[in-house]
Amino acid sequence: MEADGDFNRERLLSRSFVFDALDSRSKQELASFSYLKRYAAGDTIFNMGSPGQSMMAIAEGSVRVSMLAPNAREITLNDLQAGDVFGEIALLDGRERSANVKALTNCTLVFLERRSLLDVLRCNPELSIHLIELLCQRVRRSDERMIEIAFLDLPVRLAKLLLRLTVSAPGSEDRPLKKLSQSQSVLASMIGNTRENVNRCLRKWQKAELITLQDGWLIIRDRPGLEAIAETD
Repeated sequence: MEADGDFNRERLLSRSFVFDALDSRSKQELASFSYLKRYAAGDTIFNMGSPGQSMMAIAEGSVRVSMLAPNAREITLNDLQAGDVFGEIALLDGRERSANVKALTNCTLVFLERRSLLDVLRCNPELSIHLIELLCQRVRRSDERMIEIAFLDLPVRLAKLLLRLTVSAPGSEDRPLKKLSQSQSVLASMIGNTRENVNRCLRKWQKAELITLQDGWLIIRDRPGLEAIAETD
């Protein structure tokens, strides 16, 4: 259901690379066209293949992005928290959703429709050029992750993933998280491996005092040590 709230919509939507391509006036204009929707824990926000004409910023709560592998096993791509943005691909091309997204907790989302963005871009073609450049950067980063899965050993992939998660919202490059809540099954699906293999690797790291596994949390004890593993060729 739609709901009103005192969220800073422009700030939330600005977490998207799409907004990086816009000037201040365009950002304010788009934020004014956005709207809020609330979901209960367990609700499906959209399914892979469903029509897509919008992107969403998470004002509060968390969601899970996943897809089905050819063997019908669900693969978790990411768990997103308040401040994160998703659905940008469909916003840009207006085609089907490329993944499943469901609410992990009660959550409030800020929706921005594709038609609103297109109206702004038609008025300023220079913004479209900048947006293309930013989109290419995203494709390059995606290619790098695919190379990691294809060619890097499990410890390297897992270390890279943990380090990425520590700087994802609410963490940052300046203030990385020291505790992660993702389950071992989720971590395994995010790097294309099994929970058993991830568990063995984490247990070795715990013995080496790189991490601690405690009460469902993964606690980073030696970040430089993980960074050294992540940089291993």
